[in-house]
Amino acid sequence: MNGPQIPFSFAPELRLFLPADRRPPGTPVTTDGVSTLGHVVESLGVPLTEAGRLLVDGKEVARSHIPGPGESVEVEAVTRPQEVPGAPLRFLLDVHLGTLARRLRLLGVDAEYESEDIGDPALAALSAAQRRVMLSRDRGLLRRRELWAGAYVYSDRPDEQLRDILGRFAPALTPWTRCTACNGPLQDADKEAVREHLEHGTRRTYDVFAQCLACGRVYWRGAHHAKLQAIVEDAVREFGTTAA
Repeated sequence: MNGPQIPFSFAPELRLFLPADRRPPGTPVTTDGVSTLGHVVESLGVPLTEAGRLLVDGKEVARSHIPGPGESVEVEAVTRPQEVPGAPLRFLLDVHLGTLARRLRLLGVDAEYESEDIGDPALAALSAAQRRVMLSRDRGLLRRRELWAGAYVYSDRPDEQLRDILGRFAPALTPWTRCTACNGPLQDADKEAVREHLEHGTRRTYDVFAQCLACGRVYWRGAHHAKLQAIVEDAVREFGTTAA
């Protein structure tokens, strides 16, 4: 590139995407004079899913703005909670986020999960077809133009991932209403109706059950319930009351 040098400043939370020499605020970036601001931001390593307002000399501009000589650019992070207009809030998670998917489902959040690596083009197309927010730690995937919407998952720790997504999107929480295995809806089940799915010890010990209407899986308050209950209580306490 041999166009104008434009000073760029990025919000602190976006600097992890930048090369070390581009992180100090006001670092000049040599542009080609024809690329849009959105293109330049992405070329520096920041997925546009993570960029909020783009400011040129303090005034908000569109991503299609072409930065010119004498201008300076500030890139803000997305505002939290982030609104996702145009569809019910639903998520799609890639193969690396299985634990996060199960925890979102535990809280009643609609979260589809691809347990196999079907490839970035197929994931992006699925996001668009189902109008789901793509959650991923793959920056390349989040740069695909066919995505309906997307978000980078900043941590590799499930507890932090869950807090990040709940804080960013503020989904309605309806715990214990979704199957953690397949994302289908749960309904209360009569013990006799699900008896054939239960081992003898479970039939003898438990009386309250739920069953997935999609895959038929049966749930009861077993040995792991206390751990799951703690996840639910922590999420509801920090991120608000459950949906009606």
